[in-house]
Amino acid sequence: MVAASMSSLGLFSISTFRLTETLSPSLITLRTHAPPSAVKLPIMRTFKTLATVSPPPPPPPPGKTRGIMKPRRVSPEMQALVGLPEISRTQALKLIWAYIKQNNLQDPENKKVIICDEKLKKIFAGRDQVGMLEIAGLISPHFLK
Repeated sequence: MVAASMSSLGLFSISTFRLTETLSPSLITLRTHAPPSAVKLPIMRTFKTLATVSPPPPPPPPGKTRGIMKPRRVSPEMQALVGLPEISRTQALKLIWAYIKQNNLQDPENKKVIICDEKLKKIFAGRDQVGMLEIAGLISPHFLK
């Protein structure tokens, strides 16, 4: 059966060769009983691929902090909570979360909800409850330019 289909492809003539077939789970090997020069087998090529890793970006020069890491002046309400006149956004978020955990202001049933006390109400636009994902947006107006 294999010999008939291969002869129809024009790979070799059945009259010239005697074929034996060996099957394995991942490989079919055909052995011919003819001189090796008479058999034309396809050439198998292997390719090596090299993964290139780009070097990490260089750190910013010292003293040039930008973005959310740059200390900015804060409003008096934020200053009353964090205790500093200038602070970066990341540090402010850390201190707000420390205040929330220290005073046990997370809702016991849903830890994603913050129950605001008087200090937090001043920062979070007078809201009684705030979702944890809203905190970063609600503190933005307290960073002065």
